[in-house]
Amino acid sequence: MAPGNGGGAGGLDATGGLGAGGAGVAGPDATAGLGAGGAESADLAGPDAAPGMARPEGAERLERLVAERWARAQERVDAACAASGRPAGSVRVLLATKTQPAALIRAALAAGASLIGENRVQEMVAKGPELAGLPHELHLIGPLQSNKVNAALRWADCIQTVDSLRLAERASRRASVRERPLDVMVQVNVSGEPTKSGIAPEEAEALAHQISALSGLRLTGFMTIGPLVADAGEIRRAYAALRHIRDQVVASGAPGTAQAAELSMGMSGDLEEAIAEGATMVRLGTAVFGARI
Repeated sequence: MAPGNGGGAGGLDATGGLGAGGAGVAGPDATAGLGAGGAESADLAGPDAAPGMARPEGAERLERLVAERWARAQERVDAACAASGRPAGSVRVLLATKTQPAALIRAALAAGASLIGENRVQEMVAKGPELAGLPHELHLIGPLQSNKVNAALRWADCIQTVDSLRLAERASRRASVRERPLDVMVQVNVSGEPTKSGIAPEEAEALAHQISALSGLRLTGFMTIGPLVADAGEIRRAYAALRHIRDQVVASGAPGTAQAAELSMGMSGDLEEAIAEGATMVRLGTAVFGARI
């Protein structure tokens, strides 16, 4: 559990800044306005202003935009659940917060978000103190290098990107001294694209069984990045493949696999397809924060 919480993979939907003009904020296609160098983004990047200091110009407007977009994203997820015959609330929304300043993340948490994901351990460590004390669950959704396991475990409640036994064993050794097990997911490259991280689908079940036997870890499910294509059928087939892997592992009855039911799949552009194929968690960045520039 991340201190004070109360409680990736290249190409993930961990996109940045909000549109500066405030127009077109309803959908994920709204264009960006806050890049890493934007004045308002820079103003918001640090901790809250000291007592007696005026808040940064535009801060309240941006925070309202985040809250509005969060509500609309949640409505979109609920609609996708209804269209798939699934009950509202059966899919959790993870906010992909790559490059986002802590102030905007706090605004999203205040609006009702409770699950956030960082792509980089460095950002997780840098933002952690600014988010401490706010109830939330923090997942690592980007690649984890072995030499950064200790830093990641300081803050992460879950590592979604375990794709090798070597990495799992290293995490196990570090996690074994924690008060509670570290939640992990197996990242699977269902599309087979060489630019994406993840273990091959045909090797995923064996890795899941190996991880489930390691001390200090709790296998909670599987994660993937869908293919970046326009064909909804191809996207759904990729997500169905991950669901099949999950079902096979859970049905095996092997120790430590019964709770591996999570399917972290789907982002702002394809969450409907993911939910139709059984996603239990979707990772949204642009739908809430806008597109990076």
